[in-house]
Amino acid sequence: MTVLVTGAAGFIGFHLCRRLLEQGTPVVGFDNVNSYYDSSLKRARIAQLEASSTLAGIPFRLIEADLEDREAVEAAFHHHKPQKVVNLAAQAGVRFSIENPAAYIQSNLVGFGHILEGCRHHGVEHLVYASSSSVYGGNTRMPFSEHHSVDHPMSLYAASKKANELMAHTYSHLYGLPATGLRFFTVYGPWGRPDMALFLFTKAMLAGEPIQLFNNGQMVRDFTYIDDIIESLMRLLEKPAAPDLSFDGANPDPATSWAPHRVFNIGNANPTPLMDYIEALEQALGVTAKKELLPMQPGDVHATAADTSALERWVDFKPNTPVTEGVARFVAWYRQFFGV
Repeated sequence: MTVLVTGAAGFIGFHLCRRLLEQGTPVVGFDNVNSYYDSSLKRARIAQLEASSTLAGIPFRLIEADLEDREAVEAAFHHHKPQKVVNLAAQAGVRFSIENPAAYIQSNLVGFGHILEGCRHHGVEHLVYASSSSVYGGNTRMPFSEHHSVDHPMSLYAASKKANELMAHTYSHLYGLPATGLRFFTVYGPWGRPDMALFLFTKAMLAGEPIQLFNNGQMVRDFTYIDDIIESLMRLLEKPAAPDLSFDGANPDPATSWAPHRVFNIGNANPTPLMDYIEALEQALGVTAKKELLPMQPGDVHATAADTSALERWVDFKPNTPVTEGVARFVAWYRQFFGV
């Protein structure tokens, strides 16, 4: 079996590719290695994957191209014939979507359309794709459940992720493509993204600079450690979405479908106040943070919390890494990688 992983040089994509290679699965990576954040980190991840491939004796090939390049995507499917596809490539970031909406339309909508067409025409057995907890938008009913409505996005990023879910469902209905959407909740850990809070806070604190806390630090997030994300993803990859035979069109449930399409929350189910997260970082670094309190940013939400009961029933796994443990592992990696 060969798995095509888009966004292979990204945070989650890197960890997934490494896990697949370790278990003996050939991987075709697809990534444009763009400059949304420092591409040297992406290059370092690619080097790690190449080393893992050599060590395991399992093929890893990287295609450097944009998802919106239809011919490049088609060539990847045609030449490598993947049985399964994991789409993790996307233009990420809530705030950046306000500054540069065109990037989200091209990558997250046009690009995802090309992935769906590739799956359709090349007999892919299972498509797993990244959605986001951002789709819950203006919903304040906690914890967020797949059974809740996601009709009120608060950023173009969130809207693009909901659009992905709708697009995938359509292909599941029309062409019988098993597709599983993953609503990730604030992923963190080693090799993480430099534009996210943990990376930014760590860099600033070690430099003796203040950290910026929006909404005066009164935020709550369901921080989810990367190893829990990958374990969930690996199990879901092996259990394709299936039609819900009890689906009632007169009383439709957003969580299921008559088509082979499902969405799952992947979160720690343990919402943590931002100040507690910072305290865990202070303990791991041995540094007290200087805090700059700022107003709420456009597109942000005050809190997230995941109901993961559907994930637990489907694959018998519940993310459970404590924030203190996950943050300490990140700090150990950061110090080793940057030599600080």
